[in-house]
Amino acid sequence: MTFQLQELPWLEAPPADFKSLCNALDASDAPDGAEIVGLATKALNTDQLTRLSKTIERARTKTKALSPLRGFHLGLLGNGTTCLFAPALAAGAARHGVLLRVTQADYDQVAQEALDASSTINAAKPDAVLLALDFHGLPFNSAGGNSSDQSALDYVGMIREGLERGAGVPVIFQTVACPPQPLFGSMDAQVSMSLRRQIQDFNDGLRELAAKRGDYILDVAALAESIGTQNWHNPVQWNLYKLPFAQTMVPIYVEYVGRLLGAIRGNARKCLVLDLDNTLWGGTIGDDGLEGIVLGQGDGVGEAFTEIQRTALQLRDRGVILAVSSKNTDEVARQPFREHPEMTLKLDHIAVFQANWSDKATNIEAIAKTLNIGLDSLVLLDDNPAERSQVRKALPMVAVPELPADPSLYARTLLNAGYFEAVTFSEEDRQRGDQYQANAQRAELSAKSRDMDEFLTSLGMTIEFHAFDAVNLGRIAQLINKTNQFNLTTRRYTHSEVETMSRSPDCLTFQIRLRDRFGDNGVIGVVIARKKDATFDIDTWLMSCRVLGRRVEEAIIAELVRHCRLNGVDTLEGSYLPTAKNGMVRDLYKKLGFAPAGGTDDQHVWKLDISEYNVPALPFEVIRDSAANA
Repeated sequence: MTFQLQELPWLEAPPADFKSLCNALDASDAPDGAEIVGLATKALNTDQLTRLSKTIERARTKTKALSPLRGFHLGLLGNGTTCLFAPALAAGAARHGVLLRVTQADYDQVAQEALDASSTINAAKPDAVLLALDFHGLPFNSAGGNSSDQSALDYVGMIREGLERGAGVPVIFQTVACPPQPLFGSMDAQVSMSLRRQIQDFNDGLRELAAKRGDYILDVAALAESIGTQNWHNPVQWNLYKLPFAQTMVPIYVEYVGRLLGAIRGNARKCLVLDLDNTLWGGTIGDDGLEGIVLGQGDGVGEAFTEIQRTALQLRDRGVILAVSSKNTDEVARQPFREHPEMTLKLDHIAVFQANWSDKATNIEAIAKTLNIGLDSLVLLDDNPAERSQVRKALPMVAVPELPADPSLYARTLLNAGYFEAVTFSEEDRQRGDQYQANAQRAELSAKSRDMDEFLTSLGMTIEFHAFDAVNLGRIAQLINKTNQFNLTTRRYTHSEVETMSRSPDCLTFQIRLRDRFGDNGVIGVVIARKKDATFDIDTWLMSCRVLGRRVEEAIIAELVRHCRLNGVDTLEGSYLPTAKNGMVRDLYKKLGFAPAGGTDDQHVWKLDISEYNVPALPFEVIRDSAANA
């Protein structure tokens, strides 16, 4: 059995009546965003992607809200023919929860568009610009020399500066796929005049540029290598149509663009839910016993299951939460974790362990509730087609990849499906698995406590208020762009915009950490308030849902009030901008003592009179840095 990445093998085949379903959505006066996502999450070919993209565009013009899709306006600049794949992008983005609108420039107008402040792309002010460059349009030096890759980087840097001045938005840099023909054979990557070496150096510089500017990378070079550059590049199609990659690669290309845009919008998945029998080991623990399950070295099948366990552990090490959902007796299901010598995964790695005889969808709902995350944050890995089908029907927001018959391909299928796409990675991301494990311990303590005040006091909490700093700026920007539920305004800001606000004398910025006796929860909140005359306006307030119910909200208001009084401000103002996901904070300001102050259906305004506010007794030790004391 082979794994063909470009065929999207983790997705189900499209329904036989795909066209009629699109037609029905076209005819509807109130198109359903969930139905669009349902169609998008199939292995669509280029024609089907383009057809669904047209349906999405029609739906977008009929209604401003297509829940659960979230809007994104993408500018597209390329030195190849982009109009042959751009019409399919919206369907690929919808697969990852994004309602995409694309503004593309004319063919090979990269420099003109970037450097002209009134150009189509700059005037459109998109959310980001995808710079889709192919090696044909970059100034690589065919005669060799060390300056060729720098010349190409200087060119891209010039384009980036033009877009910064004109559109003022982040750029998605596309790495360049090497052509498959070597000039020096096996020495190709060692000789500076080879195109391969120049492109490799260029891509390295591109990644450094993106990291420095808070931009993003779409790693087309890695994608092309995975598929095979002989398959990726089609010289006939380039010569005839200036296609930057083979037309057969459109589905996988728009999938990669879609998952990146989803991650930018905070739609990447957070939790991997694992089945046990024939998923983490071969055989059935309840029937075959500990000695009868297949796992470990010395057996080809056993090693395949070891690999999927190792993959799950690697995902946990990069911040993905692990959970178990198994139809089994709890004690029997836990036995291999405790006693089998070849188990890579241990019980300490699992945040929530659900083993019982309830249906799998019910157990998955319980897992999401325990972790306090949305069902759309979960991925289920299960070898059983019937279980996969049941969960897809009952919980369509849960990602459920198709799995091949051979367990040797489980890990490859899971990782290539892109559910856990990352746009940043920090030490705090690495610790997320431990944080959710500690949350389970807190829940156990809460169940034993007589009342909430006793529970909160027993946690020994310390809350820290720090101004934005360079060290955590990337993490703060990440939270601003991915937090959906506890987010009063859901305003999105680029890395450079966050950096500018951190230096502004008219902005009060907080990054909020919470620690307790079970560990460090990391940065759990971000606040940006702007001073306007005698008022502080809360522009942005977001928090991690994992600390709800611990009176953190009250502590944040108390700290804002303290700053108001230090700065002679007599009013604190906050707005609630409703979205499809932030209904949980609809009445937050009311609960915190704010009074309604008008607004519209799209923006509810609340005000707090500082003179009448009394700071409550709170169960925290408060730590502030010097900037937060200003």
